[in-house]
Amino acid sequence: MKNLTDQQKGSLMAFVAVMFITPDSLFIRLSNVDTWGLVFYRGIIPFFTVFLGMLIIYKLSFFKTLFNSGYHGLFYVGTFSLTNITFVVSIQNTNVANTLVMIATAPMLSAILGAIFLKEPPDKKTWISIIVTFLAVLYIFFDSLKLGNFFGDILGFVTAVGLAVGAIIIRSAKSKNLVPAAVVGKLFVATFALFFIESFALIENDIFIVPLMCILCVAIPFVLVTIAPRFIPAAEVNLFFLLETIIGPIWVWYIIKEQPSIETLQGGFVIIATIAIHSFLKLKNN
Repeated sequence: MKNLTDQQKGSLMAFVAVMFITPDSLFIRLSNVDTWGLVFYRGIIPFFTVFLGMLIIYKLSFFKTLFNSGYHGLFYVGTFSLTNITFVVSIQNTNVANTLVMIATAPMLSAILGAIFLKEPPDKKTWISIIVTFLAVLYIFFDSLKLGNFFGDILGFVTAVGLAVGAIIIRSAKSKNLVPAAVVGKLFVATFALFFIESFALIENDIFIVPLMCILCVAIPFVLVTIAPRFIPAAEVNLFFLLETIIGPIWVWYIIKEQPSIETLQGGFVIIATIAIHSFLKLKNN
C-alpha cells in the first residue's frame, strides 16, 4: 500500500468494500430474524469485532483518536447510525433493487453537498447528471406509490442522503481518523434497536447467516468505506456503490427469484447509465 498513490489507495479500498457488501441484501432476505433483531445484530457484532481489532492495533490510543475526532466524529456517529438503521428497514419494506437504486443517487447528492459545504462546485456535466438522476428517482417513487412500497423507497433515499453526508464529513476531516466514531455508531445502532427488538433468538440457518453477514458484509466494509474518502473525493467513493446497485439485485434474483418492477429497472438503468457516463467523461477529461 505504501507504493500506491492516494487515488489508488482510495479506489482500492472503496472497490473491495463494495464487493464485500454486494451479497448483504441477499443475506437480509435469507434471514428469518425480525427487522429490529437484524438491526441489533448488525450493530453489536461489528462493534465487538472492530472494537477488539482496534484495541489490539491502537491500544488505548483508540480512545484518544475517538476524542480527537471532535465534532466531525460526533456528526459522523449520527449519520452512520442513521444509515445503518434505515438501510435494513428499507430492504424489509420494498424490493432490494429499489433500495439499491435509491442508494445509487448518493454520488450526485455528495456532489451537491460538496458544493455547499466544501466549496467544490460541480461542473455543468455533473449538474445535468444530478437533474437526470433526480427525475429517475421521482419516476421510481411514483411506481412505488402504486405498489405500496413508498415507505421502503423513502428510507432507501434517506440512506443515500446519510451516505452522502457521511462521505462529506470524512472528506472535510481528512486529517482525522473517524473509524473509532463509526465503531461507536455501531454500538449506538445496537442500543437503539434494544427498545424495539422482540427476540434475540437465532434459529436454524440464522446461526450461520447473521454472524457471516455482520462480519463480511458489515464490519470489514464499514472500516474501508470510512477510510477511503481520506484519499479520494466523497462523490468518487460513492460511485463504487453502483457495483452494489448492479450486483446486489442479481444475487437476490438468482437465489430467491425476487424480481424488480419494470419501472424500477427502467429508472435504475437511467440512473446507472447517467452516473457511468458522467464518470467516464470526468476520467477522460482528467
